[in-house]
Amino acid sequence: MGKIEWAMWANEQALAAGLIYATGGIVGVAGQFRGWQFAAFGIAAGVFVCLLEYPRSKRGKGTSVERTGQYCFTVCVNAFGPLTRNYYVRAFLHAALCVPGGFMLATVLGCVCLGIASLIYLSAAIHGEHWEPILPRTEPPKRVGDSIKEPPQNPPPRPPPELRRKKADKLETAAYDNPMSVTVNE
Repeated sequence: MGKIEWAMWANEQALAAGLIYATGGIVGVAGQFRGWQFAAFGIAAGVFVCLLEYPRSKRGKGTSVERTGQYCFTVCVNAFGPLTRNYYVRAFLHAALCVPGGFMLATVLGCVCLGIASLIYLSAAIHGEHWEPILPRTEPPKRVGDSIKEPPQNPPPRPPPELRRKKADKLETAAYDNPMSVTVNE
């Protein structure tokens, strides 16, 4: 069984939490609920979390699939260096950003989701993970067609070489040899 990459789960959770937090903030501001200032903070915090969490990190093993348009955000997140690459910092940042969301009903769900993402990031940091950017490849990917020189002539399933059809030069040897004797039972 492989090692769990906690940061991958935290990234997905935090991105969803940012969207939920911002949506709750929009509802709170649009409804002019009591304490709508917390909702305005929820919009700003949700957008910030979404911008921070949009670029995926490179996986430890296997292939890393980046999100569409991730490169621009990757450059921005990578520019802040250890401040954004360290998962202890992210865990603390998400925990601090989720606190004001607990004071208003419209943003409570985003607050809870961001708190869960903070705990998952803390677990990732404890397990020694850190954010690595997915950068474009400098070498072009190998083409599959170059490795195949000549495709197979007959479709699968292919019989073993000794049972394959022989050339029809000699009619007697061109047919298959049946290993079972065929007799007519009358």
